[in-house]
Amino acid sequence: MNIEKLISENLNLAPFAILYSVSQHLKEFFPGKAMLETDSTLFDVEDYAKAGLCQLSPKSLIYNQFESYWQEVQGQMQVTYAARNAWYEVTWQGYSLEVLIVYCDNEHHYWVWGDIRETVETFFRAVWEWNAEVRGEVLVFENGCWAKDEDLFKGIKNSTFDNLVLPPHLQKAIYGDARQFFEARATYDEYNIPWKRGVLLVGPPGNGKTHAVKALINGLKMPCLYVKSFKNRSGIDENGIRVVFSRARKTAPCLLVFEDLDALITNQNRSFFLNELDGFASNAGILTVATTNHPEKLDPAIINRPSRFDRKYHFDLPGLPERVAYIEQWNKALKLAMRMSEAEIGRVGELTENFSFAYLKELFVSALLDWVNWREAATLGEVMALQTDLLRQQMLTTNTGKGKKTN
Repeated sequence: MNIEKLISENLNLAPFAILYSVSQHLKEFFPGKAMLETDSTLFDVEDYAKAGLCQLSPKSLIYNQFESYWQEVQGQMQVTYAARNAWYEVTWQGYSLEVLIVYCDNEHHYWVWGDIRETVETFFRAVWEWNAEVRGEVLVFENGCWAKDEDLFKGIKNSTFDNLVLPPHLQKAIYGDARQFFEARATYDEYNIPWKRGVLLVGPPGNGKTHAVKALINGLKMPCLYVKSFKNRSGIDENGIRVVFSRARKTAPCLLVFEDLDALITNQNRSFFLNELDGFASNAGILTVATTNHPEKLDPAIINRPSRFDRKYHFDLPGLPERVAYIEQWNKALKLAMRMSEAEIGRVGELTENFSFAYLKELFVSALLDWVNWREAATLGEVMALQTDLLRQQMLTTNTGKGKKTN
């Protein structure tokens, strides 16, 4: 059997059997070679090569499969290619190695082999460590793995405190507190105060917490680790928590972000999380930022102890000044024929009491779609006034499940 037949036959197997079969056959094909296997998302040999750190040459193989997609590179859209299934010859620091990539069960699996085990291991470590570095990107922990999320990173780059509508005192406090923390290391050291801090953003969904976190990451320009889940293959959350804090300590000074903390913490993992947060190992240089829609679900040991989350910032439903500012922000982005007058903006602001920013956004989207049909008969402001009543009914239905407001 040759490599082509190996790939052809194995890709027809059940997912759980593919990896074992490939591993066994590669050992038969290349006896005496040092070989490593991984499915780590941080062993992205193609990105490593794109950075000019090694050279990849596809081996002659009819089952090589490369996907193409559009990507913005230096302001221009270019076609980028990535291996789905491929066999590469690798040239790295004068050494010749080989890498086989097989896509199985929604993951890429890699086999690396060469003549000298030390060389294979050093190359593997170099690729993994390079991909693990946070170079302006955001490293995301989800499903037990660290990976770089391009969509999240783009969202962060587009988020600033300038395009986030918040009460001025809240915006100034969040950014100022975080910036001061990173600038004040010498002061912490001088007075023997542990250089760590925790910030909790609290409030109902749709009122700007996630945008504020992204704006904070973008504004501080510090390395960021973003945790979406503690779940991992072992099924034990403690293993994921340990990996997260270990990585944060190595990356510090950095931001460590926990999205929807109330969904991450359970009765089973709470004690272990608190031990790591308290830092039996040093958490120096880590600014922990967490969000929660449901603070009542969090244990008082988490939410009420200052040494864990020193500051809590409340993101309540926007008041009239914030609603008007948000509407004005949207209005400025519209074509002149669609824009509302100041009087209409004020009226819509008054009509939308108890609307979250998320519902204000939905109001604009639904009103704009209707205005396209009604533009000869009504202004956008008039359409938005009508849509306000419809959305308010939807809000009541969503909140009660029966369309009736409850106490």
